[in-house]
Amino acid sequence: MGTMGSPRMPPEPSLPAVPLFHRDFGGAGGPPFVILHGMLGSSRNWQTAGRDMAASRRVFALDLRNHGRSPHAEPMTYGALVADVVAWLDARGIDGAEFVGHSMGGKVAMLLACRHPARVRRLVAVDIAPKAYSWPARRAEFAAMNELDLSSVKSRAEAESRLEARIPSWAMRKFIATHLERAHGGAWKWQVNLPVLAAALPELERNPLAPGDRFDGPTLFVSGARSAYVRPADLDAIRCHFPSARIETLGECGHNPHIEARDAFVRAVAPGG
Repeated sequence: MGTMGSPRMPPEPSLPAVPLFHRDFGGAGGPPFVILHGMLGSSRNWQTAGRDMAASRRVFALDLRNHGRSPHAEPMTYGALVADVVAWLDARGIDGAEFVGHSMGGKVAMLLACRHPARVRRLVAVDIAPKAYSWPARRAEFAAMNELDLSSVKSRAEAESRLEARIPSWAMRKFIATHLERAHGGAWKWQVNLPVLAAALPELERNPLAPGDRFDGPTLFVSGARSAYVRPADLDAIRCHFPSARIETLGECGHNPHIEARDAFVRAVAPGG
């Protein structure tokens, strides 16, 4: 179990939490796994890996605020995201869990572990490091989504076609189109809270950890060999905040090892893996 963070850290202000939607993938054994997705992701993206992980533990996947089926709310800050997760744990009487956080969700999990170490039995950070990032591709994606005239879109396939000029990746266009849903009256709308996410991008790019933040509990960083999100130069920062961290790089995959190398990923994050 982790130790308390540095006494130099100021107390966090009280933040109003929103009730998060979750998927329960079943399984047994404790502490449970709790999965936190990345930006523009949702619990839906973890259904296959989540069910595989349930072979060894009870597994839940959450929709963070402004994503999936969870409420749209401001502020979109890491402190607010952590407050939501703590409230979700409290509402279900879960004293502690093992957290698997991918990308933005990994930053949420890191901050949660440092500020609420008694609630985190083990931290698994997936293809993310405790540092600031610049995500120009995400800015382009948000701009393309904002510019899409949803009133004239007839299908997801048509939306994908219109996004092609701004988003060259077929896989990313397909992924973004999954966030379209029918509103009352049949018109399309974005399921994610696009204006709030776009405005919050500078906040979400930053490193959420302060210099004194530290989690001494079991920690695993899993990265993709073809991804540039975690580099050798990041190891000092990882060890500074997470002195017990173990780093594992999975070959033949990029930023989404839970999808691109699912079997190896599930083995890596399993208890004792």
